[in-house]
Amino acid sequence: QVQLVESGGGLVQPGGSLRLSCAASRSIFSIVAMGWYRRTPGKQRDLVAAITGGGSTNYADSVKGRFTISRDNAKNTVYLQMNSLKPEDTAVYYCNTHPAGSALWGQGTQVTVSS
Repeated sequence: QVQLVESGGGLVQPGGSLRLSCAASRSIFSIVAMGWYRRTPGKQRDLVAAITGGGSTNYADSVKGRFTISRDNAKNTVYLQMNSLKPEDTAVYYCNTHPAGSALWGQGTQVTVSS
C-alpha cells in the first residue's frame, strides 16, 4: 500500500511563496502521473497541477504562471512551488496520482494566504 505524505503548508501573506512536498512510501513516480489537488470548505477537491512520468505538466487556469509542479523520482517526491499567492489560494492541498486514487488521499497540508 502506497502512502503519500504532504508537507510544507503554512500561513503566508499575499504575494508570498511556499513550496509543498509530497513523499511516497515507495517508488511509483517513475511510472505514474501525479497531481496536486486542493479543497476549500464546502467545495469539492479540484486538480491544481499534474505532471506525467515524462515530465509534461498542466495547470488549472487559476494558477498558471504562478505555480510549478515538479518531481524527483529518485527521492519519490513531487513538489508544488507556489508564487504570488492570493487569498483565494487558501485551501488544504493534497497530492495523489492523476487521475486520483481514492485509497491514496492523505491528510493534506493547510495553506493559508492572509495579511
